[in-house]
Amino acid sequence: MKTVDTHTHLLSRDVRFDRLFDKIAVRFFARNLGVDPTALKDRPWETYVQAMAEAVRNSTYVEKTCLFGVDSRVDARGRETHRDRTVCAGNSDVIEVAHRYPDQFIPFFSINPLRPDALDLIDEYVEKGCAGAKFLQNYWQVDLNDEALVPYYRKLRDLRLPLIVHIGSEFAIESKKQYEGSNMLRLPLQAGVTVIAAHMGLGQIGHWRAPWRNLSQNPVWFDRDYFHILEMLEVHENLYGDLSAMLLPLRARALKHLAGQQQVHHKLLFGTDYPVPFTIRFNTHRLEREEKKRIAGIQNPFDRYAAALLSFFPEDNPLYTNHQRILTPPHPHEQD
Repeated sequence: MKTVDTHTHLLSRDVRFDRLFDKIAVRFFARNLGVDPTALKDRPWETYVQAMAEAVRNSTYVEKTCLFGVDSRVDARGRETHRDRTVCAGNSDVIEVAHRYPDQFIPFFSINPLRPDALDLIDEYVEKGCAGAKFLQNYWQVDLNDEALVPYYRKLRDLRLPLIVHIGSEFAIESKKQYEGSNMLRLPLQAGVTVIAAHMGLGQIGHWRAPWRNLSQNPVWFDRDYFHILEMLEVHENLYGDLSAMLLPLRARALKHLAGQQQVHHKLLFGTDYPVPFTIRFNTHRLEREEKKRIAGIQNPFDRYAAALLSFFPEDNPLYTNHQRILTPPHPHEQD
């Protein structure tokens, strides 16, 4: 079985592991990626790129990945107000890496819709080979239901470009919870965009008085957005959901339930959210001890992630082939 990972990140060229927490965490991060911690600390960006390309090349299950960065936050006039030095990789770097490793990566762009030249930038990056778009509106603090964004959505629709929208919790970067909910999908879906709801709306810490409920496998305590997305997947032909970062404990608890929702399996996409680290042994998926031990021993991070999902979604599940329905070449001359 070979599939396409529809959700992977390039890190910023400015990424550094020089803060106290970074110096402690870098060893765990490097071990998760399968790279030398010293090399990752001394030459972080290039070490990361090479390790990721090598992992895809040697993967048993993943043939290619959709690779993207994250645009910076801008104000209403398009002036940059914040750029995270770890997450905010530029589109030019994404395209450069994808051209360097064409057998491993499919480039997606990330263009903040508040940029005055956003529509022109879409054309520019499509001409350079980008096959989709990525939004992190909760970091940008952008309401995706703002009618001013309709021209942007129509251009994505006309170019047949899928749009990946973060729905659910966010811990890797500053985020506004009001922009993380499934309600953010309304207008882009209405405009006819093929939308991918990343993370299935899971991962919020919603039970503060009884915190153990945040890790419970009882669906009664799951995120409301998760159930809303399940309903929306049945209603909206142009909506998909990806399983990226589903091996984090706040999300892994829902894997068994999601595996039983066969009515939406034709709308689910394989994704990892690489390089987000995950654990196999200490998690909420409740796999059998020997199965956890076997999966934890897999060195390739993509194969380790895929092996865990295969425990819930076997090889013949459409999860692994649904990418063929959305990753079509863009059509720059079919606009209205």
